[in-house]
Amino acid sequence: MTLFLNKPEEAYFIRELTRKIDTQINAVRREIENLAHLGLLVEIEEKVDGTSTSKRPGLKRKYYQVNRQFPLLSEIQALMTKSHLLLERALDREIASIGNISYLAFMGVFLGKSSPVDILIVGTVDAERLKKIVQKAERDMDAEINFTCLTPQEFSYRREISDRFLGSVLSSPKCVAIDQLKLEGN
Repeated sequence: MTLFLNKPEEAYFIRELTRKIDTQINAVRREIENLAHLGLLVEIEEKVDGTSTSKRPGLKRKYYQVNRQFPLLSEIQALMTKSHLLLERALDREIASIGNISYLAFMGVFLGKSSPVDILIVGTVDAERLKKIVQKAERDMDAEINFTCLTPQEFSYRREISDRFLGSVLSSPKCVAIDQLKLEGN
């Protein structure tokens, strides 16, 4: 469900889903069937013509996608966002434990909104440990997480020159976990 709700515009076929979530095909079929029966997913059939790599001309491939007309879609997406925020609460402690953090904000994928990055860190951190923490969160959320880590000096310089990237990040909706720079008070 997370995979579908994180990318509602995407359509997936069953074998693709088994590879993405590393689960048995029968379990995936059963869950897809349940979600389609509830109306959360819609089935899309695409004809595979004889010129494709398919050995059976006229074969139809079934894809599944989020039903944008599902009456409870916004509520389910809100629950997903809340679950991401719970994950973020554990993430902030993990990230804070690997360095000296002056500012830490979660945005983008954590809030279900578009943003240049998903995590902004100002401080000094152990880069290898940060990478491992983010990779684990990506697996847990089944989503790509983009992060930016700036030293306090880089951050000050970029603010001083009105760096466009930093400006777009700071103006994005966010959930601030650490703010020793007092950015949110201004």
